[in-house]
Amino acid sequence: MADAKVIPFGEEPRARRKARRAGRAGRGTPLAPVPEARTEHPPAVPPREGSGRSLDERIAGGLAFLRRRITGDYEVDDFGYDEELTDQVLMSLLRPFYEKYFRVEVKGVENIPSEGGALIVANHSGTLPLDGLMLQVGVHDNHPAQRHLRLLAADLVFVLPVINELARKAGHTLACAEDAQRLLERGEIVGVMPEGFKGIGKPFADRYKLQRFGRGGFVSTALKAGVPIVPCSIVGAEEIYPMIGNAKTLARVLGLPYFPLTPTFPWLGPLGALPLPTKWTIQFGEPIPTAGYPPEAADDPMLMFNLTDQVRETIQHTLYKLLVQRRSVFF
Repeated sequence: MADAKVIPFGEEPRARRKARRAGRAGRGTPLAPVPEARTEHPPAVPPREGSGRSLDERIAGGLAFLRRRITGDYEVDDFGYDEELTDQVLMSLLRPFYEKYFRVEVKGVENIPSEGGALIVANHSGTLPLDGLMLQVGVHDNHPAQRHLRLLAADLVFVLPVINELARKAGHTLACAEDAQRLLERGEIVGVMPEGFKGIGKPFADRYKLQRFGRGGFVSTALKAGVPIVPCSIVGAEEIYPMIGNAKTLARVLGLPYFPLTPTFPWLGPLGALPLPTKWTIQFGEPIPTAGYPPEAADDPMLMFNLTDQVRETIQHTLYKLLVQRRSVFF
C-alpha cells in the first residue's frame, strides 16, 4: 500500500481522456466499422427480381414448347402417346375440373408402386367417361413419383374424330390384352374399367351397383406380366349426369351404345350437357400381388374367376363404405 500512487481528484478524467485520444490516434480504424454493422441486418422487403425471373422463365418455356411443336421436335411412343403435350396442355385443361369443379379427394395413393408396372382396376360410371380423365389427373398429381396412367379405352373412342387423336396423345390405347401386356411389361401404370358401357350407361337407379366384370381378361393380363392389381373405387361420378332414360332408337341411328336422357339433357340444349358439380372421392385399395403365380396360372379359369371376384368385391365394399362416410353429394 505504501508504494501505491494516488491520483489527485480532478486529474483522473483528464488522464483517461488523453489515453482514449492516444488510442484512437494509434489505431486509425474503428473496431466496429459502420458498413459491417449494416450488413448484419438485411432489408425487411426482399427484392422483386425473383418473381420477374420466374415469369420470364415461364414465358421462355412456353415459347420453347411452341417452337418444338411447330418444328416437330418432340417424341411420341409407338402407341401415339405424347408425354410433353399431356403434361403441358391436356393436364392443365383438366386440372381446373379436378381441383375446383369436382374437388377430387384421393386416398390410398401409396398403394400404387413407385416404379414398375401395375394394373389399376376401377368402377365406371357417369354417362360420359369423365371418371377416367379425373383418375388420370389424380394419379399424376398425387403420386410422389408423378406417374402417368395409361388408360385402356373402348373401340368407340378411336373412331370419333378429334377424340381419337386426343386420346392417343393422352396415352390411352385400345382395350385389348396385347396392348395392355406390352405397357405393363414396360413398367407402365395401366388403368382399366371392366364394366365398360354397361357401367357408364346404367340407369341412375342402379348407381354404385357394379355391373359384370366380363371374363376376367384383365386378371390374365396382370398374371402374364407379373404385376400387382390395384382396386380403385370412385364416388361422385354417378351423379354428374343422372341418367333417367335411354333413347334406344336414336342411339341405334347414331351408332352409339346408348343415348342418355337426364333431367337437363337434351331439354336445356347445350347447357344441359354441363355436368353437375358433385364432390368426388377416389380411393386406391391395397394391391393384390400376382408375381407369385406360375406362368400357366393365366390359363386357369377358376383362378381367373376367384381373382376377378376378389377385385370386384373389394371395389364394391369400398364404394359402400365411402357412400356411408360422405356428407353430401355436392359437399
